[in-house]
Amino acid sequence: MSVIKNIHPEFERMLGRDTKEAQLKQHGHVFWLYGLSGSGKSTLAYALERELTKKGYIIKLLDGDNIRSRLNSDLGFSDADRNENIRRIAEVARLFLEAGIIVFTSFITPKRTMRAAAREIMGEGNITPIYVEASFETCAKRDIKGLYAKAAAGNIKDFTGMDSTFEVPEKSDFDWTVKTDDQSEEESLRELLEKVSSLISLPNL
Repeated sequence: MSVIKNIHPEFERMLGRDTKEAQLKQHGHVFWLYGLSGSGKSTLAYALERELTKKGYIIKLLDGDNIRSRLNSDLGFSDADRNENIRRIAEVARLFLEAGIIVFTSFITPKRTMRAAAREIMGEGNITPIYVEASFETCAKRDIKGLYAKAAAGNIKDFTGMDSTFEVPEKSDFDWTVKTDDQSEEESLRELLEKVSSLISLPNL
């Protein structure tokens, strides 16, 4: 990687994250939802955004398709492009985090190295990866976007779970897991709301 010269990053004169969090009356945190296409990542992220907004929290939701249609429209689905996609969105999420905002992301993030890279950018304690678990067969049956049918017909290359590997979290990762194969959207949402709330509420408020 080339070294960029003649730039002078300065953060000391900016108001700190603690000031922003006190103003917003919440603890900024990034919840990184990942899993196969059709597993329910976006559905849960949008539901969490609605429910927490009703309670007065300030939320930013970053969705994979939305980001790829604008900021990352120059990227494809090779391993190199997927890595860059995750790097960019992690940096964007970090900007919102520094402003005290609660962030939900919805990205396939198929490789453990990608999830580790996002964690490194955000910093330990600032990000909670959430594996939205559903089998390939379940996701293919749902096929909400018609992608599985296109992939089966050979019209999509590097499709995750078929041509491109999805790596499930290891037991040592301590990622949260919500199993949308086994429970309804309402049950998954209720489970996540209870766990999320403990990380975003400021003490004594």
